[in-house]
Amino acid sequence: MAEFERMNNGPVLITGAGSGIGAAIAEAAAASGFSPLLLAGRTREKLEATAVACRGAGVEAAVYPVDIASEASVAGMAGAVREKHGTPAVLINNAGEFEPAPLLDMTVAHFDRQMAVNLRGAFLVTGAFLPDMVSRGSGLVVNIISTDALGARPGTLAYSVAKSGLLALTKGMREELRPHGIRVAGVLPGPTDTASWEGSGVPASCLMPPGEVAAAVLAVLRASPRAVLEEIVLRPPRSLS
Repeated sequence: MAEFERMNNGPVLITGAGSGIGAAIAEAAAASGFSPLLLAGRTREKLEATAVACRGAGVEAAVYPVDIASEASVAGMAGAVREKHGTPAVLINNAGEFEPAPLLDMTVAHFDRQMAVNLRGAFLVTGAFLPDMVSRGSGLVVNIISTDALGARPGTLAYSVAKSGLLALTKGMREELRPHGIRVAGVLPGPTDTASWEGSGVPASCLMPPGEVAAAVLAVLRASPRAVLEEIVLRPPRSLS
């Protein structure tokens, strides 16, 4: 933690922080003393609940409702963040949406929605802060991807395509931003015990707790600025199949 504080102290912005993996990342970061935490997501009430938990750990937490699929909404959120907190030192693009659909039943609207939330959103949010990060000459971007980026399962094609794109975006951003002092990491969780799996019939033993993903993200945050944890892949001990 001391190395992070010395080299990269500043706000940590987390999208999708109202529930699931995003809330777990926020609470783990709070427990480790990262502050201020800027919690972004669609539902203010859920964000406020996460903020209360973070403040209970003694850190500052602010709430920023946003629809990451909307360019205008992202621009408004970024402006509000800069006005109060400046440019984040760390940006964690966690927000996403898992909505399965077989290829033969898939609509264009479903496909477009999966692209908008799971790929375009990370591009928009990162782009909103990138010029200031480049001017500053430092920053850390962490994209929460998915092991579905490495291979699609039946019924997850649109989601897998979006996450594969996010993995490619992560790799490309890393190379283009490296000369500007900005580090880019990707965390690829396997099936995780969040609302996306409710009612699926998948046993809990085949799902990871969100806290395991949060621990991997904290490892990225704690790494020396002189090194980049490029990709971390996590899977439950037991397979779904």
